[in-house]
Amino acid sequence: MLLEQFLGAQRNNRATMVEVLADDGSLARSYSYGDLARAAGALAAALGGRSETGTRVGLLCANSPEWVVADLALLACGVVEIPVPLAFTAVQAAGILASADICIVDAAGRRRLEEWAGTKVLPFGCKVVFADVDELLAADRLRARFDPQPLSDGVCKIVHTSGTTSQPKGVLIRRRGLDALLESLEQHVPAGTFERYLSLVPFSLLIEQVAGVYMVARAGGTIVLLPPSAPLLGTAAGAAGFALPHVRAARPSALVVPPVMVESFASALAEHRDAATTAARCTLLFGRPTPAFLACGGAPVAPEILASLEANGIAVYEGYGLSENSSVVAWNTPRERRIGSVGRPLAHVEVRLADDGELLVSSTSLFAGYTIDDPSACAVDNDGWLHTGDYARIDDDGYLHILGRKKNVIITSAGRNVSPEWTEAPYKTLDSVADAVVFGDGLNSLHGLFVIDRAHSLSSAAAQIAELGRAQLSEIERVHHAHIVHSSDELHANYFTVTGRPIRDRIRELVITAAQPLTESAMT
Repeated sequence: MLLEQFLGAQRNNRATMVEVLADDGSLARSYSYGDLARAAGALAAALGGRSETGTRVGLLCANSPEWVVADLALLACGVVEIPVPLAFTAVQAAGILASADICIVDAAGRRRLEEWAGTKVLPFGCKVVFADVDELLAADRLRARFDPQPLSDGVCKIVHTSGTTSQPKGVLIRRRGLDALLESLEQHVPAGTFERYLSLVPFSLLIEQVAGVYMVARAGGTIVLLPPSAPLLGTAAGAAGFALPHVRAARPSALVVPPVMVESFASALAEHRDAATTAARCTLLFGRPTPAFLACGGAPVAPEILASLEANGIAVYEGYGLSENSSVVAWNTPRERRIGSVGRPLAHVEVRLADDGELLVSSTSLFAGYTIDDPSACAVDNDGWLHTGDYARIDDDGYLHILGRKKNVIITSAGRNVSPEWTEAPYKTLDSVADAVVFGDGLNSLHGLFVIDRAHSLSSAAAQIAELGRAQLSEIERVHHAHIVHSSDELHANYFTVTGRPIRDRIRELVITAAQPLTESAMT
């Protein structure tokens, strides 16, 4: 893997690897490939160099130059890295860090540890190491050079994924699996795509490590980071709206975003109909006259949103993946794209359907297991096929279409099956609706939790929701009992994961058992 040799090969490279934006969109800090290679070498040396004992190292940092440096150093040392979201609760962080020997923090990570001080987050004996790029560069001049060598296969990361409880389960990622994924992605992505990548979601997510660090590094591109004060997508209510001016300032060639950001792009264009040309519309969104490679995953984007952006000259490349395959399984690309699908499988991936329509995946990037047993775990059968837990179909041209999660399918008291993801999608096209979560298993009709943007009143949002249901959805798919609350950071923290997915069991318990319409205080 290129990153194994990164520290040695890049020490004199003056090309810019990381830029950090200021609040006003100007450049606050920048570091070259050589800077970060030297800083990573200094950190690797400080950690003792190559580990032969399976040392596990927590990485608790913001999306910062320090995160990139620490990640490179840990890959070069051959330790097992455990990226931890800053948005985790103390209990969640303690669960994923239970086996850590060392925990690397930047300034934001150190503050988070202080906030968690009342809970034993780190295991006994776990050493905390503070990382600062400028201090590491100063230390590099005083230390002997760390010269990494190619490493054997083994687990290189433990990444979190949601379980059936509030405690995340860890997915064991193999070095060769990550290599296979990166090599495959490079075959599918046009040259120049990752010339300038804007990171909008936490680096603790594996897809962001793959797209926002490794694909950029392999292409010799620049990673652009938001100002430290700006919330990342999935960490705060309204983060997508806050991100829009930073996207323009960053002038990205590529982004990987959840559907909420795609919807924000569509809303921004709708508010600026005076942008008459594709160049003007792209400049409005991306700060450049040509569109960024806009990749999206995690949930389906409503067809109307895709069509509206397409009409404005902006393509959205939907994809599908899961941590158990080291992230990406299938992805639409400029050369092979079908709207409504998540693309064709990558070159190193095979897919097929089980008798009940569940998607099965076989590839060279499959994971090595979990850290804990959990009912939500994906099984790998004796023939090496990963059972994803997702219903899907594969069309005649090999494009993959995801139909919904097996465990989420609603079976009403009338015996009708409803996929909540596809019922929720039309409601999410409303300007007022920040999120929608639908329930109804065993009930006569569907309930829905609707999270409303604070710019809209609850009463007007309720009217829009009712009208859309009558106009676009069948009697079975329509929400008959709407529970409507305003968006808040507390609601997001309590009822949604750091990737923005609803914690359905927790929301259902509150929504279905509510004797009265929900209030904001009930949800927080």
